[in-house]
Amino acid sequence: MIYKDRMTARMDGDFVVFLIGMRINKPLAVHKYLPVLNAMPKMLTELYTKPELGLIHHEMWFSRTIILVQYWRSIEQLIDYAKNKDSAHLPAWQAFNKAVGTDGSVGIWHETYKAGQGTYENVYANMPAFGLGKAGTLVEAKGGLKSATDRFTCK
Repeated sequence: MIYKDRMTARMDGDFVVFLIGMRINKPLAVHKYLPVLNAMPKMLTELYTKPELGLIHHEMWFSRTIILVQYWRSIEQLIDYAKNKDSAHLPAWQAFNKAVGTDGSVGIWHETYKAGQGTYENVYANMPAFGLGKAGTLVEAKGGLKSATDRFTCK
């Protein structure tokens, strides 16, 4: 469904925005980047089948640099998942370090941001529910939510 009105997403309480991705530095080294690329769907499947782990939603883009934006309930849940010996993440991380390490063929990165009331703002026009709009609740961006400044200060 496309929302033609200006919409904004609201979240209850604090949440975490986790950006994670990989960059293919040597396109012919398929044997190096394919295992890294294949690891993420396994993790996402695990996270969506176990909502108690804390993942709320994600979006993904593919290019030479692959980017995922993930929305989590808390930093603690994100870190617990990353360190959990029974999760799909730790074996994938260990396999990356063994197969790629620092050979330069595949780059990986992540950034983590904690957000809460008054620390985030967004707007969507002529868009389906997307990003934070899919993780949270979409409401019409009018009245006290009309401008970016108002959305930052709205409670």
